[in-house]
Amino acid sequence: MDHSPSQSTLLPAVDMRGITKRFPGVMANQQVGFVVQAGEIHALLGENGAGKTTLMNILCGLYEPDEGEIWLRGQSVRFQRPADAIAAGIGMVYQHFMLVERFTVAENIALGQTGRGWRDDSRALHQRLRALSAHYGLGIDPTAPVWQLSVGERQRVEILKALDRQVDVLILDEPTAVLTPQETEGLMTILRDLAAQGTAIIFISHKLNEVLALCDRVTVLRDGQRVGSVEVANCDAHHLTELMVGREVNLDRPDRVVVEVADRSPLLSLEQVSTVGHHRLPVLQDINLQVYPGEIVGIAGVDGNGQRELEEAIIGLRSLTQGQIHRNGTLAHIPSDRYSMGLIPEFSVTENLLLRDIDRFPFSQKGFLRPAQMVKQAIALVQQYLIRTPSVHTPSGTLSGGNAQKVIIARELYRNHPVILAAQLTRGLDVGAMEYVHAQLMAQRDAGAAILLISTELDEILRLCDRIAVLYEGQIVGLIDAATADVNHLGLLMAGKTQVTDDPMMSEKRSLQTS
Repeated sequence: MDHSPSQSTLLPAVDMRGITKRFPGVMANQQVGFVVQAGEIHALLGENGAGKTTLMNILCGLYEPDEGEIWLRGQSVRFQRPADAIAAGIGMVYQHFMLVERFTVAENIALGQTGRGWRDDSRALHQRLRALSAHYGLGIDPTAPVWQLSVGERQRVEILKALDRQVDVLILDEPTAVLTPQETEGLMTILRDLAAQGTAIIFISHKLNEVLALCDRVTVLRDGQRVGSVEVANCDAHHLTELMVGREVNLDRPDRVVVEVADRSPLLSLEQVSTVGHHRLPVLQDINLQVYPGEIVGIAGVDGNGQRELEEAIIGLRSLTQGQIHRNGTLAHIPSDRYSMGLIPEFSVTENLLLRDIDRFPFSQKGFLRPAQMVKQAIALVQQYLIRTPSVHTPSGTLSGGNAQKVIIARELYRNHPVILAAQLTRGLDVGAMEYVHAQLMAQRDAGAAILLISTELDEILRLCDRIAVLYEGQIVGLIDAATADVNHLGLLMAGKTQVTDDPMMSEKRSLQTS
């Protein structure tokens, strides 16, 4: 049950009452009430498009509500711009980072701050940021250019930016989506410390195990409406899933089907692949890997160990300094960065769904587009892949992150390519969408596709893959059978602690040595 001013001697840090927000063709929030106490970590859950981010955008001043009120610490407030919310002590760390890549960490944090700009006193700013970074264990160098940072490091920069603004209401939208298990534990420690000091923390996540481990209470939205609020101590993952989706969701590891194919030669082969990065420093070194028809090979590893470079090398965006990549058949590519590599945000859902086929019959004929056929196919894919959009004519850039991801997945999977490269496949997807997307990928595998799955989600790797290659500092340090993989063992490999092969004799010998 929600805490309210009449039920508590302490006024809530945040009290949103009857919030309604409409967009053309969609009711994003409808009479939503949301209460967060000071010193509380409160999870906000819901499927993609349920209205979570819209509600938080209202709280942080990006949108004004069509109806409803916002009260902070017992005072009615109205925000007309984000600066108003920042001045009131509200900070939001977005799922998609708000950073200028050419600027340094300090320059990004100084943006928009008056009287504390880096040009006025860069030494004081650097000292302050170093102290904050050290205090919270963020490990960020204020002088580092953002373009040199890994995705996980950029996440920490966003958190550092909020901490530097001395917020007492902190909103985090999918903060662990790009973090390793170790980084996630570190972030949880930071958030618990902040809450203990009185900060109200709103935690948006699809990772229910993290919600249950970290949060005090949970509020669930479905179709823009508040379904209810529960104490974490009184619920479990199954209960939360049913509140979110309205049905039971199964994410257990599926039974493996051995795919029989006539030709067992690899469809994707990497032979001694090496590349360099900035300043000609080695990034990938002697990568040897084959992916066969009817199997999913997972690339596991801490973010920033060469995953992005491997993806770019396979699709031809990064030159090789050594080695060769062989592919037998067309390639479907689900990219790690949905907006810079996967979508044209200004294009409609229809146009993005058919980017690969727009020059083919029946979508074009004799050089002329056939809009009716395009819309017909787009509607079918929207329905099949459960994409929530007001219309197939809606610009893709206005969709929630999870629905934008489903547009890419639908486009890449519906034509049944023999080779599939999927990087961060389900980043930002809710549990219901994740279940469906996993089923689609398994169907492609069972139909004989060769799939390379790059993911920082160990649960996803273990659930879907037949073999797992662990990438550490640009090298494959282990290649193991997923059916016998151990999470702790994988964690050691990801940290570069040891090397493992998929030779069962070597595995047995190592087991005897460590027992």
